[in-house]
Amino acid sequence: MTDRLTPTQRHYVMSRIHGKGTKPELMVRQWLWRHGYRYRLNVNSVPGKPDIVMRRYRTAIFVNGCFWHGHHVQFSVSSCQLIVNSSCCKIPQTNREFWVNKIKRNQERDERNYQLLRDNGWQVIVVWECQLQQKKLEATMLQVELQLNENFLALHQPKPKPYESGEETPLSMAAESRN
Repeated sequence: MTDRLTPTQRHYVMSRIHGKGTKPELMVRQWLWRHGYRYRLNVNSVPGKPDIVMRRYRTAIFVNGCFWHGHHVQFSVSSCQLIVNSSCCKIPQTNREFWVNKIKRNQERDERNYQLLRDNGWQVIVVWECQLQQKKLEATMLQVELQLNENFLALHQPKPKPYESGEETPLSMAAESRN
């Protein structure tokens, strides 16, 4: 199938696509805000500049578009050949090599950013655009909420201290501190 738009028209249409304040991102933000979660947007000091940063939970949330980040799309290691083409991410037939390379670079950059965040002690949550369809939204956001709560508990778990006894060998019991 050929492109119905001229190259100039296609350039104009593609230039209007922005990465901040997208509908999927707004859906996630509104749900989090309504449920009492507070966050910051596009924080430059956090590696990868996540869409949503929740410092209290030490969690970065990325709301990825299926097309731009290649959801369910994998490439062969030796070349830029497409292995899987999913229903939520269709690679255009026109200028296919450009799009395959672009999506592959986006996926590689995403993985580097996620790993850098994990190395710095952050938790990473990725929410895909297709997971935010009306029938899946609540289940997806409940999964995000569960992950946030697990992250919070892991960060704020009290450290048990052993009882001090006058003996040389410590007792095998532990007590929680009340700091």
